[in-house]
Amino acid sequence: MPDTALIPDQSLQASLMRDGFVFVHADAMRRALDTFGGLEDWQVFAGSWDDLDVDTYMADGGRYRRRRHAVYACGISGAIVRAPARPHYQGLDYNPLNGGVARWFTPVDASVGDGPSMRAILAFSRDLFCRLSPGTARWAIEVHQFRIEARPGTEGRPTPEGMHRDGVDYVLVLLVNRRNIVSGTTGILGPDGRELGRFTLTEPLDAALVDDARVSHGVTPVQAVDASAPAYRDVLVVTFKSDTQK
Repeated sequence: MPDTALIPDQSLQASLMRDGFVFVHADAMRRALDTFGGLEDWQVFAGSWDDLDVDTYMADGGRYRRRRHAVYACGISGAIVRAPARPHYQGLDYNPLNGGVARWFTPVDASVGDGPSMRAILAFSRDLFCRLSPGTARWAIEVHQFRIEARPGTEGRPTPEGMHRDGVDYVLVLLVNRRNIVSGTTGILGPDGRELGRFTLTEPLDAALVDDARVSHGVTPVQAVDASAPAYRDVLVVTFKSDTQK
């Protein structure tokens, strides 16, 4: 099993090419993002997770997930442009629980979606993913703010669909906050079902980078430590998919 405890900034590309995934510690992620403008609005950015709406599309009947969504587009250089809101769609092959439905979510707030933190995260992602896929001229990007809540007697399920792929090219999962919970461990499986890695995002800016065509991923449910206090896991998920539309 490869070492998932990582890894200087310079080797992110090599690690993803070799293993199909990489776990990035918060200090390395912060250094990488500083190259693309930094996180001067991080407090406001992270605070925006307190204003997410309940995901009402959960086919398991759960009300433990809150989210917002945004769409962007870019080329290999130039501006990363926010696109008009559109629904999030996954086929049932990728999401047997909630797929097959066009799901409309509240848009990411404009000040957050165009703020320094989001812009640095998107620019970092483009730089890395363009190096991994030099033949891709344009990218379709989706951004998801997720809060998974654990309530008394009820666990929160970050990936209720189980181990899965997202149907994109690359995925960034960035921890924003984690409060009063245990578990939430990420597992990575190869095409043959063999476990390739297992790690837990525990510090803000801990991140997982995934080559979605090569590996599947999932996260174990979270439980509250103190049932009398709020308990949740906040992440930003960014997906990049080759855009072949003219």
